[in-house]
Amino acid sequence: MTEPPFAPGSTAVRRDVRRNKVWTATPNRVLADADGVVALACWPGVRMLAPATWTHWLRTGDDVVRKQGVDDLAAGRWDLDPWTWQDTTLVSEFRSGQHFSVHRYLSDRPATWYVNFELPYRRTAIGIDTMDLLLDLEVEPDLSGYRWKDEDEYAQGRRIGLIDDATHAEVTAARDQVLALVEAAEGPFAQDRSGFVADPAWPLPVLPDDALSR
Repeated sequence: MTEPPFAPGSTAVRRDVRRNKVWTATPNRVLADADGVVALACWPGVRMLAPATWTHWLRTGDDVVRKQGVDDLAAGRWDLDPWTWQDTTLVSEFRSGQHFSVHRYLSDRPATWYVNFELPYRRTAIGIDTMDLLLDLEVEPDLSGYRWKDEDEYAQGRRIGLIDDATHAEVTAARDQVLALVEAAEGPFAQDRSGFVADPAWPLPVLPDDALSR
């Protein structure tokens, strides 16, 4: 049974899931959900769950711990830690069947585009499930340039079998697709959500009690 679209203003939980185990869970407000495109927003104060290695890295900058998180992901062993979203409002767009999602971090400076390569999303009763594939792309606000991020993590994931050959082929195709969209300012890059401001009537989205249920 296909889950129905989420109403604008409702809560949808974006989760990373590997082998039926939740790796991250973040509640978002739904901006739009139509024609296979799900647009979500998260802003400072939102409480989420993330791997303890990631939250430790955020607190300390310890890159060794960050890379340990990739090994833990491959082994299927990790602990989740509460984390409060800070500093920026995040507006995200997920398109059905795509191995990437597109985000904008909104702050006082021009909003950089951020592309996260991941498995195509799957709808659930509480939101959408996907799985981060470790590779990211930052694109200038005016689409004039870009830089790849976390290629070291992606290479590590390839070495230890976390990213298999079939998934690598999908990521390679998605990389080409994203760069073509950036060059043409099409698809998610034609939609400018940089002026988004959270409706003051909306309370912070909150994780439901069953956020870790599978």
